[in-house]
Amino acid sequence: MQLNEYLDYVNSGKRIVGMSEEHKFMTEMLHEALIITHKINNEYHTPEEIQELFAELTNSPVNRTLGLMPPFNTDFGKNIHIGENVFINSGCKMQDQGGIYIGNDVLIGHNGCLLTLNHVEDPNSRADMHPKPVHIEDKAWLGSNVTVLPGVTIGEGAIVAAGAVVTKDVEPGTIVGGVPAKLIRKVSEE
Repeated sequence: MQLNEYLDYVNSGKRIVGMSEEHKFMTEMLHEALIITHKINNEYHTPEEIQELFAELTNSPVNRTLGLMPPFNTDFGKNIHIGENVFINSGCKMQDQGGIYIGNDVLIGHNGCLLTLNHVEDPNSRADMHPKPVHIEDKAWLGSNVTVLPGVTIGEGAIVAAGAVVTKDVEPGTIVGGVPAKLIRKVSEE
């Protein structure tokens, strides 16, 4: 299987069946991601070197506006799409097989966790997974220890309070918090 074939498959939302060709390819790519994230996380690198390694990890052009503080972990890497002026703080984890799309001017706090796969509920098929993308729109801010579940969109300019677990879409220009995350109020402009 080739990367483009796999991405077409998961980006269509099709089920990844345990031990299928797609599942085996995903496992192969995990090992490549581990090699690159090990380099990012276990040696000192200049910001420019981190950007180069991130480009290798994501198989995309170097983004010279990306700020990334190690450690950073992902189990795939090739379905992460990042806009301009994004800052990702230390301890971030991205499970990106289903696609992670981050807009411009986004802040992700310490230990952010973005997830794009859910296992099937049926115990007889539990190894199967459903991919669903995560979208973080322009100027959103995710506080420390935020978890975003598969299929969620964080709207433009929204704030997700530290420690929140986001299970549903967040409206643009709002602040949410809690487990599960609920509306707190609208963002105020100073």
